[in-house]
Amino acid sequence: MIIELRSDTFTRPTPAMQEAMFSASVGDDVFGEDPTVNALEQKLADMFGMETGLYCPSGTMTNQIAIRLHTGPQTEIICHKYSHIYLYEGGGIMSNSMASVKLLDGPLGKISPADILENINPDDVHAPETTLVALENTMNKGGGSIYTLEEIKPIKDICVNHGLRLHLDGARLFNALTVTGENPKDWGQAFDTISICLSKGLGCPVGSVLLGNKAFIKKARKVRKALGGGMRQAGILAAAGIYALDHHVERLAEDHRKAKKIGEILEKQSWVLEVFPVQTNIVIVKLKDATPAEMLAKLAEKEIRAVKFGKDQIRFVTHLDFTDEHLDEFENRVNEI
Repeated sequence: MIIELRSDTFTRPTPAMQEAMFSASVGDDVFGEDPTVNALEQKLADMFGMETGLYCPSGTMTNQIAIRLHTGPQTEIICHKYSHIYLYEGGGIMSNSMASVKLLDGPLGKISPADILENINPDDVHAPETTLVALENTMNKGGGSIYTLEEIKPIKDICVNHGLRLHLDGARLFNALTVTGENPKDWGQAFDTISICLSKGLGCPVGSVLLGNKAFIKKARKVRKALGGGMRQAGILAAAGIYALDHHVERLAEDHRKAKKIGEILEKQSWVLEVFPVQTNIVIVKLKDATPAEMLAKLAEKEIRAVKFGKDQIRFVTHLDFTDEHLDEFENRVNEI
């Protein structure tokens, strides 16, 4: 039995999700005529109290489309130095938008209102114009850490007062909402644009949706086309998203429970120096007296898969294909190392 904990992107469609995909009504989405894609976009928009959405192949694409429309040459984005949009999207901020980036620090991958305020550039010919603040929830490099609405509100106020746009990389936003119990519509009011990923904890094979107002999404559709993201009978894929929103959101709490158990197991290991606080489905450990390559090799011998997550860290991520049987076996195998 292989224990797959590298990412929640390794999930496979459940039989029921496959059935929904096979029976989906389809059309040509580039012409706006795929009914299932249209239904998914509107379903998510309605959930977050936003006007409409745009279905794309990936969260990288939804993020990069939003950044391109919120920025441009000689403008600047404020984000955390560990943000996915900066570290893991292939240099897209520069190649797609030609924008500068102001990288901030903060505990568990989160940035504070005070730091944002301090780093808005003055109206000066020597500096790029600050136009966008981008946040990530949950924060991947922060061990699945969560922003709450109370933390977002002062950031939103700063953006409004300084004429900035606020974008959310909501790759695992439903994981955060599962913990906080907050209303998605309140999140929709706080942000100009939100990217929702369907292919992580929600278990879809592919796809993300960018949410915003109708004028913004009309422009976003043109950018998607230029980036090669216009798909045709994409309803076959979008049907998985609708199924996931109906059936896979509440079960995210199970992933969180298992992640906390993994954290407890790892805290007892002699090769673990520290376990980051486990809030959702991500567990990051700092190693003691071993490199990530050495520990990943030892874990691989036990058929446990994880990933390097820094010079002295490795990451484990729970998901819907990781069962209680896997969890029990994980504990047995790790205790043998």
